[in-house]
This record gives sequence, C-alpha cells and structure tokens, in this order.
Amino acid sequence: MIESMTGYGSATNDKYIVEIRSLNHRYLEIFMKMPPYMLQHEIPLRNLIKSRFERGRFDVMITLKDEKSFGLKINREYVRNVYIALKQVQDELSIPGQIDMDTITGYRDYILEDKQEYDESTLFDTFQKALSSLEEMRIKEGSFIEKDIAKGVDKIMDINNEIKRLVPLDYERKRTKFIERIKSIVTGELIDPNRIYQEIVIMGEKLDISEELSRIESHISQIKNVINNEKVVGKKLDFLLQEINREVNTIVCKSANDEISRLVIEMKSEIEKIREQAQNIQ
Repeated sequence: MIESMTGYGSATNDKYIVEIRSLNHRYLEIFMKMPPYMLQHEIPLRNLIKSRFERGRFDVMITLKDEKSFGLKINREYVRNVYIALKQVQDELSIPGQIDMDTITGYRDYILEDKQEYDESTLFDTFQKALSSLEEMRIKEGSFIEKDIAKGVDKIMDINNEIKRLVPLDYERKRTKFIERIKSIVTGELIDPNRIYQEIVIMGEKLDISEELSRIESHISQIKNVINNEKVVGKKLDFLLQEINREVNTIVCKSANDEISRLVIEMKSEIEKIREQAQNIQ
C-alpha cells in the first residue's frame, strides 16, 4: 500500500491539542514544539513517529488547552555564582569588558519556572491518536497517487509492446536498405551472398533492442510487485524508473526508426511523470 509523505493529523481532548504536519523529505526529519516542562518526553514521542513512518519531514506542535500563566523567578544564587566566577576569570586574565545583565542572560538557567501539572498517559494517548489521524490522511492521499502511477506503468508497458511489434519490421527495413546499398557500390559478380548475410547478422546484433525491451518488461513487473506488496516504495520505485530510463536511452542510440523514436519520447515522458509522483510517496 502506497503512503503519501504529505498529510496532517490532529487530536484533542480536555487537556491537550496535538497537531502533526508531514511534508516530502528524502529521509525522516522531526521538528517538535512543546512547552519546556514537557521536553523530557521529546525522545519517546520522536520514537513513536519513527515506529510508524519511514520518510518525511514532521512538524509537531503540542499545547495544553488550559495552560495557566506560570510565574518566573530569578535564580539569584545561580546568578551570583556566575557573576563571581566570571569576575574572577576577568581579574586573573586581565580581560577587558563589562560583566552586566546582558552577560548573565546568556545563561538559560538563571530563570526558574513554576512546575506545571499534566497527565503523561493522556499526553501519549492523544499523541497516538494524532499519529493515526495523520497516517489515515497519508494513506488516503497515497491511494490517489497509486492509481496515477499504475496508469503510467500500464502506459509504459503498452508503448513497450508497440515497440516490440515494430522491431521485426524495422529489422527487415534495415536489411533491405543494407543490401540495396551494397549492390549500388559493388558489381553483381563480386557480391558474395554469404558475406552479405554475415554482415546483416552483425548489423542486426548491434542494432537489436529486444534485450532492452525485455529488461523494461522485467522492471515494470518489479514496480507492480513493489506497489502491491510493500509499504515503503519511494526509493525502490525511483531506482527502477532510473533503470527503465537507462534502457530507453540505449534504444534511442540503437534505433533510427522514426516511429520507434516517437514512442520512446512518449515513454520517457511517462517515466518522468511517475518519477515526480515517486517524490511524494514514502
């Protein structure tokens, strides 16, 4: 099942509001915003995200519904110790400058916050619900992307089959053209039919694209298998599309047939469309 990397999920109750947004990203990246007194739970909450998702940028915001304004106190003993220590170092090393409040405010611990009361189990429960809401949206979006990719893959297969149909005709055209060219250069009595046949075989091997077409079929089969049976498909899909594109480029170099060239351009266009979609999925 394909899952999009773009989504939004939220959960709320009488205590918490949890909002999680996810965007496209090559790897898994998490940014969390929560009250300072909840920071002790940041790592466990991050691990919950990692346990359910593989790729994407996640922006998490956690707030208390009835968060009361809390008092701030200056940690006077801490400020005094910092000032004395800095003053001693300044005197010992003859360091110029002034130690003032701007210096002190560079130290975070000089402010003490009143402790807030909150229910940890309810926090984690609400967070899990927000993750489920996000996952539901990502799966829903992924189903639309999956349909578009399936259509594109079928189109590539149809084009591949059409090129296969043209290969024998293209070979016969080249063979006839080659013989006519030889006859126009060499007089009839000097022509060795066996030699011409050997040259045609060598030419056919050099220009044969059946191997490339077979590999494209194999890659398409692998793409379908990945889409239908795996959850994390983005990177694999991108790799297989690169392989198909490589085979297509080889076909372009080998074939001089106008109709095949037109079909190849069409196939490359479909590959690019699918690659763009692959950037949006996990």
